[in-house]
Amino acid sequence: MTTTTLAALVPLLPFLGAVAGLFLGRRSPGMVQPLAVLPTVTAAVLAALVAARQGGDEPVTAATELTPTGSVPIDLALHLDGMAVLVAVLVGVVASCVQIYSTGYLRDDPRYPSYAALVSLFTAAMFLVVYSGDLMVLLVGWEIMGICSYFLVGHYWDTEVARAASLKAFLVTKLGDVPFLIGIFALASEAGTFRISGIVTAAGSGDGLAHPTVIALLLLAGVAGKSAQFPLHTWLPDAMAGPTPVSALIHAATMVAAGVYVVARLLPVFAASAAALVVLAVMAAVTMVGSALAALAQDDIKRVLAYSTVGQLGYMTGALAAGSRDAAVFHLLSHGAFKALLFLAAGVVIHAAGTNSLAAMARMGGLRHRVPDAYWTMTAALLALAAIPPFAGFFSKEAVLGAAEAAITGHGATGGGIPAAAAWTVLVAGLAAALLTAAYAARLWLLAFHGRGEPVPDHGRRPVVMNAVLWLLFVPTLAFGLSVWTLPDWLGDHSLTPTLATAVLGTGLALVGMMATYAAWKQTAGLAARVPAGAVTAHPDAEPALTEVEAEATHETVYGSPSDEGTAASGAAPDGTATDPGRILLGAALYRHAARGFHVDALYAVLFVRPVRAAARLVRFLDREVVDTYVRGAGTAPRLLGAAVRRAQTGNVQSYLSALLGGALVLAVAVVVATTSVTGG
Repeated sequence: MTTTTLAALVPLLPFLGAVAGLFLGRRSPGMVQPLAVLPTVTAAVLAALVAARQGGDEPVTAATELTPTGSVPIDLALHLDGMAVLVAVLVGVVASCVQIYSTGYLRDDPRYPSYAALVSLFTAAMFLVVYSGDLMVLLVGWEIMGICSYFLVGHYWDTEVARAASLKAFLVTKLGDVPFLIGIFALASEAGTFRISGIVTAAGSGDGLAHPTVIALLLLAGVAGKSAQFPLHTWLPDAMAGPTPVSALIHAATMVAAGVYVVARLLPVFAASAAALVVLAVMAAVTMVGSALAALAQDDIKRVLAYSTVGQLGYMTGALAAGSRDAAVFHLLSHGAFKALLFLAAGVVIHAAGTNSLAAMARMGGLRHRVPDAYWTMTAALLALAAIPPFAGFFSKEAVLGAAEAAITGHGATGGGIPAAAAWTVLVAGLAAALLTAAYAARLWLLAFHGRGEPVPDHGRRPVVMNAVLWLLFVPTLAFGLSVWTLPDWLGDHSLTPTLATAVLGTGLALVGMMATYAAWKQTAGLAARVPAGAVTAHPDAEPALTEVEAEATHETVYGSPSDEGTAASGAAPDGTATDPGRILLGAALYRHAARGFHVDALYAVLFVRPVRAAARLVRFLDREVVDTYVRGAGTAPRLLGAAVRRAQTGNVQSYLSALLGGALVLAVAVVVATTSVTGG
């Protein structure tokens, strides 16, 4: 079987599994799990085989014209280079882990058949994006992921928070997709093709593109929405209303990774415009620092990880702004492994604690002994997130900082064409984010696993498959960094090894952030133990997903809004003394704003939501009170005339004769009057 045939089967298998799962889910419940797991695992194996065959050599391509358009043709094309095959392996591994984990996490969920089918369809769509060599075919996978995220985030559609989160995710990402589509058409119009290889060639040719800045900015809008970059990042933290395995899939290998991947594929288009690179760098810098500050003030363990994903994606887009596709893809692969582990471990922790609140976990004793597998694997993943050597996150994050340093000195992957302002922006923001990332990672670890207070209640044992998946993802979290010496052969032959200056600065700042958080925690740990733990759901025999749903439903009711003074969620004890180390590190004023995501949602509500709603109310008023009035009047006048005529039709002959005589008399009088008037004139 040829490499291209194997590659075609990779997205096809999970797609067929999704179709079969939707049709057979209710009729044959016993087939749901095999149809969810086997096609995805097989696709992952085939993706690994495709990667082994491709081997980082020259790209493997295959194409056939999909449909004649009369102008720019649309091709069903495969493009298999080192980057594509490696990202496909990541997608396959993470999706397989999510499907296996979900068999235990949602074991009794009546909606599991549709959930599993949508996860398979989600996976197939991402495979299509990764392997596609044509932008229009890539767009198909791009949009399928959007609708799958809508349904999966809203899996618990009977809760208001899930409905609102799914709608928000759909609308915000579609807001970016509109200019993204325009950018694709403009790019194809100038390059004369939708084929990515042809576009890259046109962008790097002597003539180049006529309007690279406009095209790059249009594409960047779609990327900002899909990859949750500022200012279209607000949907991702709210998307935590979906099941934890969905969060792992979206944050690690699909959806948000798609935007970064598209920029990496089309990097020559962005590199053709210095202005676009500066915009990309500023977007990455604001995203990195802002999301890290927000993560340091969140009480929901999943929202901390969500803001973490936003920031780590900022590192990837920062590497692209510095002109290094290799560093961006390296961090994409590394982050996919440890972020999937973090979310799946968080699901185990939430089930064991009976709450998603870090404030409550800080008032429980012995949680780490209840979940030793989650404790050790999550510890490794948090160290990777904080970029502590020798974990994978250290090597990939240092590759990003090293790429920015090289761009400053003019020795970057694209030579000296990167604006110094863009490179400096990425480097400074990356170092600041390294400090903050280590701080919120340490805060999460200390609050979740080293609480003081009453022992955590026993919520039963977790299914074996859940813990097994954690240890499976632990391997790349620990060891993937060793690939730093072999990945250049697969990507672009540019060194990814850490440089001394950025490695010392980045690691030093990370250690400072961890030590500062530990010192702040030592001041607050004793106070936290004196405060009641708050809401804890206790269902020892229930599936973990049920615990998560109930924990999220009771979180704000019990702990209050994160920005409220004097509530447990804001880290304040009843006497007003702070019990959250994040509050000490940020200060009370900055903490309140960071907990609310710096009020970006409130700003959007003022600028966009309220005017749109006001316009909708005006349109409704005009439609009902003006347009409908004319419509109703057009029907009312004939109806009244008909009623009058109907009253005259009594069927009484005497009445008809009386009316006839009366009418004749009136006519006679009228004739006499008219004749007299004429004669007198």
